[in-house]
Amino acid sequence: MSIAANLVRLRKSQSLTQNDLAELAGLHVNQVRRYEAGNAQPSLDGLKKIALALHVSLDELVFDPSERGPHGARLTMLFEAVSSLPPDEQSVVQAVLDGLIVKHRTKQLAAMHS
Repeated sequence: MSIAANLVRLRKSQSLTQNDLAELAGLHVNQVRRYEAGNAQPSLDGLKKIALALHVSLDELVFDPSERGPHGARLTMLFEAVSSLPPDEQSVVQAVLDGLIVKHRTKQLAAMHS
């Protein structure tokens, strides 16, 4: 899905017209029409205004649902379980994941340069 398709889907899910969204985001309605038609890409500032108006994250506007969170049911369940841990334990999990990712990327770079 594109930004345009996400924008239309999110706007309609909140029963907003293009005029409503333009007013809430402080944009001209013609801008909203161009964004939804895919004839123009919103600037970062425009995306931020739209996200705030729709009460969604920038990720929800820019990425497809399948591009955002973890892939696979098992990984999704693990991340949901981690989100229920106390903050100090979440920090430990994050540190372990950060370390594994750095290790993996280092191996990838080493393989590219050999």
